[in-house]
Amino acid sequence: MKIRYLHTMVRVLDLDKAMDFFRLLGLEETRRIENEKGRFTLVFMAPPDQPDCPVELTYNWDGDAGLPSDSRHFGHLAYRVGNIYELCQKLMDAGVTINRPPRDGHMAFVRSPDNISIELLQEGEHLPPQEPWASMPNTGHW
Repeated sequence: MKIRYLHTMVRVLDLDKAMDFFRLLGLEETRRIENEKGRFTLVFMAPPDQPDCPVELTYNWDGDAGLPSDSRHFGHLAYRVGNIYELCQKLMDAGVTINRPPRDGHMAFVRSPDNISIELLQEGEHLPPQEPWASMPNTGHW
């Protein structure tokens, strides 16, 4: 039996805000579908060197009363990053809350504007503990 990963779909309330967030992570738009009959837009975003691993942002033109919720029925999205400290600082500078700081130099969690849990994992070996991350407490949950 052959199987191939296609994408992860998440619903978003504000397409521009969601796209801005995923751009902060380094993703780029790879494809867009506007469906007037269904009244929705699908935007696929992926790391520049991995166009075959997108996240699909689904935006319903007439709103989505179920969002944002704290439901984590799909778990989270995970991305391996070149320098977890640099990316977390970039996200913080842009106003993103670091829910689980990279105290161990290896793993952090943040949430998108639509409450989507995002895991960030350091590529290769853990980075040495570094402030302010090493002593930063968790904020909220992930």
